Amino acid sequence: MIRALATFTMALLSITLLPGMEAVEAWAAESPSASPITLRAAAVLDGRGGVLRNARITVVGSRITRIEANASGPATYDLGGATVLPGLIDAHTHLVWYFNAKGRLHTSADGDTKTESMLAAAGNAYTTLMSGITTVQSLGSPEDRELRDALSRGVILGPRLLTSLSALSERSGTPDEIRALVRERKAEGADVIKVFASKSIREGGAQTMTDAQLQAVCSEGRAQGLRVLVHAHSALAVLSATNAGCTQIEHGVFATDEVLKVMAERGTYHDPQCGLIFRNYLENREKYLGIGNYNDEGFASMEKAIPMALDGFKRALATPGLKIVWGTDAVAGAHGRNVEDLICRVNEGGQGPMAAIISATSLNAEALGLKGQIGAIAEGLEADIIAVNGDPTRDITALRQVRFVMKAGRVVKNEQE
Repeated sequence: MIRALATFTMALLSITLLPGMEAVEAWAAESPSASPITLRAAAVLDGRGGVLRNARITVVGSRITRIEANASGPATYDLGGATVLPGLIDAHTHLVWYFNAKGRLHTSADGDTKTESMLAAAGNAYTTLMSGITTVQSLGSPEDRELRDALSRGVILGPRLLTSLSALSERSGTPDEIRALVRERKAEGADVIKVFASKSIREGGAQTMTDAQLQAVCSEGRAQGLRVLVHAHSALAVLSATNAGCTQIEHGVFATDEVLKVMAERGTYHDPQCGLIFRNYLENREKYLGIGNYNDEGFASMEKAIPMALDGFKRALATPGLKIVWGTDAVAGAHGRNVEDLICRVNEGGQGPMAAIISATSLNAEALGLKGQIGAIAEGLEADIIAVNGDPTRDITALRQVRFVMKAGRVVKNEQE
């Protein structure tokens, strides 16, 4: 089925590429070219806070082998006045969420076939990659495994994918049963463990898992060498997960200054959303309304959550030493618009543009346990490289104008000026 999916998707994409876009045979390539590829740009942001001017980057195979400032001579890809930076990393997405042919959120009850669902997921992956996101962490869907493996083999085009497969919750059983499930997820191939420790924002966000359950899942995760990411909104849920030694908190809208300080002291990563997730739901209200807890009360809660989430982000930003990573929680309707949340962080939340870029590149790579592989423009790392028109350190909205994308040494997008 995956092979048929790849063939169909390749045919589809071959007729939908934008005029002026050069698609460089990424589909057929067994591996990146062994011949050196050079890129030149007016500025290179290395993802760690450094800036190089008039720089040239040499790529051999999938790796960056040389970086030169003020370089002269020809380049395979001369990007002119563009700004080059590492491929962005979204630490929280849901690529398998999509709107079906009826314009409604896909559910298991709507009659879509597995092929239709996987084609939609492949489309989401492609759209995400073209927007400059070269790595994502998709949390909570068993279908992610097939999607991840197809992306890894190169039979479909999209970002590198890490997945939790399905999530755990208060209904997952006793502490011992939860420990067994963590081991089971590892055996199934999960890259990370996802936990729901509180209700959704649409239901008030109160803690749902017991402290004992959280201790079990997070300690077993550490024992198995797996990171544990926790959906938690209430201050109590965030504190309990932090004290349990969990790796990362997702959302944390109601986390207090005191709790944020504890997170900073414990080295817990924090992934707050600025607004895209809530605005996307509201913009697509009719496509979600009536499904599960997407009801009038839930949408009213999400409207109220926008200023609360922004306030929560500002408080997180003001917490010394807190490791703030970037994850959008992108669901149906938001794929390909991920950077809007980063723009919100800067233009509404007050984060410095360079700090925002670091959170979406090198800091996210560190949080994912991939610091030595991705997240920076540095010799020896994977050549995940994008270029944007303009300077995002002056105007973060430049991230909307991605003109060049290279993933692991393969050029997959090159829009000529």
